Amino acid sequence: MNLEVKKQILEKIKEYDRIMIFRHIRNDGDCVGATKGLKRILQLSFPEKEIYLIDQDTAQYLEFMGPEDAPVADELYTDALGIVVDTASEARISNKNYKLCKELIKIDHHIPLETYGDLQWVEEDRAAACEMIVDFYNTFRDELKIDSEAATHLYTGLVTDSGRFKYDGVSGDTLRNAAILLDVGVDTQLLYARLYLEAFEYLKFKAYIYEKMQITENGVAYIYVDKAMQEKFNLTLEQASACVGTLDSIRGSICWMVFIDNNDAEGSIRVRLRSRFVHVNSIAEKYRGGGHACACGATVYGEDEMRSLLQDADALVKEYKETHEDWL
Repeated sequence: MNLEVKKQILEKIKEYDRIMIFRHIRNDGDCVGATKGLKRILQLSFPEKEIYLIDQDTAQYLEFMGPEDAPVADELYTDALGIVVDTASEARISNKNYKLCKELIKIDHHIPLETYGDLQWVEEDRAAACEMIVDFYNTFRDELKIDSEAATHLYTGLVTDSGRFKYDGVSGDTLRNAAILLDVGVDTQLLYARLYLEAFEYLKFKAYIYEKMQITENGVAYIYVDKAMQEKFNLTLEQASACVGTLDSIRGSICWMVFIDNNDAEGSIRVRLRSRFVHVNSIAEKYRGGGHACACGATVYGEDEMRSLLQDADALVKEYKETHEDWL
């Protein structure tokens, strides 16, 4: 799939002595795993090259994956190849020095919001950007090298973005790419412990969610994690955002979301939307966001916009249920 653009990307990598790797703001397992995995593959395959991954935006639950490179002078970007991974739009690229790179490559699996870069490899049907990096390695495995460190980074992103292989978008290729990583060597027991064990205090927060969650007339489940709730349970924004997974198993609810007070001067509220069967990305795009068909994010301002988004989602679910029978 997309063999020609992958060949062009490999040739560009060979052409440059210095490569800078970038990802999106508000880190998740996929963007961190894909960028760290790609960096390790390139270091092993081209030890003579300088490979940098510089990003000040970090996520606490992914700290076990190791630190980023220290900042370097802007001049080092100007004759470098930039590779942006897992980022649909330029506005979401975390390290803004990507603009200084001589050439730019985009590798992404989100629904395209805009075109940027000199080369674009986009496969929106992939379960994760990490899957694309594994596919890139496997396509050129006679020239590229991988080890258990790279495999663990990539497997981390693959399991987190696919919901441990249960989300829409998981295919036979997804599992075949996962198998490549397992064959290289991944300690899944240690990895799952790092990713999924939860503090006792956070479990009490999840219990509170089950008590306070609400559902619209047509089955949109939601919870508003306001400032008071964040303070009550001493939550980080990423912990508050992660609770969207708590609402994913309600029979009759094919769309669920969490609203998170960002506690900023603008009064913005982060929205994480998830669904099964019905596609909700059009709603996210209406409210300053985007992402995948059934997993995306948005931003609203104030409770009026929050109610408006809920009404739009409820209407979308109502229409889907009236015209389809393949939902539970």
